[in-house]
Amino acid sequence: MTSKLMEEILSKENLEKARKAVIANKGSAGVDGMKVSELTTFTEEHGEETTKRIRMRKYKPLPVLRVQIPKPDGTKRNLGIPCVKDRWLQQAVYQVLNPIFEEVFSDSSYGFRPGRKCEDAIIKALECMNDGYDWLVDMDLSKFFDNVNQDILMILVHKVIKDPDTESLIRRFLQSGVLVEGTFEETRIGTPQGGNLSPLLANIYLNEFDKELESRGLRFTRYADDCVIYVKSEAAANRVMKSVTRWLEEKLRVQVNVTKTKVCRPNDTKYLGFSFYKRKDKWRPKPHLKSVQKFKERLHGYSKRSWSVSMDYRISKLNPVIRGWINYFRICDMKNLMKDMDGWLRVRIRMCIWKQWKTPQRRRWGLRKLGVPEWVAYRQSYSRKGCMANAQGTLRSAVTKQVLCKKGLLSLADHYQLVHSY
Repeated sequence: MTSKLMEEILSKENLEKARKAVIANKGSAGVDGMKVSELTTFTEEHGEETTKRIRMRKYKPLPVLRVQIPKPDGTKRNLGIPCVKDRWLQQAVYQVLNPIFEEVFSDSSYGFRPGRKCEDAIIKALECMNDGYDWLVDMDLSKFFDNVNQDILMILVHKVIKDPDTESLIRRFLQSGVLVEGTFEETRIGTPQGGNLSPLLANIYLNEFDKELESRGLRFTRYADDCVIYVKSEAAANRVMKSVTRWLEEKLRVQVNVTKTKVCRPNDTKYLGFSFYKRKDKWRPKPHLKSVQKFKERLHGYSKRSWSVSMDYRISKLNPVIRGWINYFRICDMKNLMKDMDGWLRVRIRMCIWKQWKTPQRRRWGLRKLGVPEWVAYRQSYSRKGCMANAQGTLRSAVTKQVLCKKGLLSLADHYQLVHSY
């Protein structure tokens, strides 16, 4: 007979909730090719058989499909895609275990936890800095998810739940292996970044680090494997960096990236995409320059003249990017930045409009429709200037901010003003 905890995981209510969560999250198919849309049929036809195998400890998860995501520094991040049925079961385990572990997690941990987000971590960081703890130890763990020691992880899981059935299932997920370009590889270390259980397991593992920092009386914020410790002096920061690096490598067997781990001031750090600056003796948040550049590159991609799509479709792709980025950085001071980017984006949209009109006759018609006098429209339509010159000339007064807003384009400055709350 299985444990009470396992029965809670395998209850119809919990499995149904997990099924809905996996379908809502969508995602790609795993090694078996099963799509998310096929999960309902699978649970109806094979749900009981699957749960029976789990109770008998005979269930064997399929290997995780390994894909690599390029990182800004040129390296690649390993991402694991479990098959859909394993995501369903992992989600069921997560839903039962997460509330149990939430009771033991640190208040200074913010990543992948219900009711907590990056913004909360940044607000806490600002509190520490403005209390005088403005020397930072910016920790960088080298390929953390790929190097988690599974034996240590399972010991930490056992300390809280003490349930052999559930622990056995988690161990099976960890050791299911990966498929890399058609070749099977064992997974004796690490937890696949991309699985439904991985964020919880990462927090369980690094919760020991949180407890160690708390026992030393240190202030810190951690979001998954991104951790910043706040102290009052450079000497203290250097001392803390050396001691916690040694502790992580000896106790948790986590490799610290010594080239990226550093002691710095708030204005020299990049934390969750944010940086900081001082105004009136107070540290304030701002988007890091690299975050701004990455945002601009995305907008640039959707506003290319060579992309032959309708303006409505182009705007439908731009708006979610604008809305999502500004909502994420809404606590930052970036009023002038948003105004500048607004102007830059509108010029690019006008260039797209000018190119779409193509012929002088079409351009003349378009300008007249926008209220440009006949003689100006005629002269401008036969202009031999490039798209940029025309977009910054007559077209600027014709295709105004109001015209583009009416067309549906979201104004960066207006949306920022709407959501800014700090």
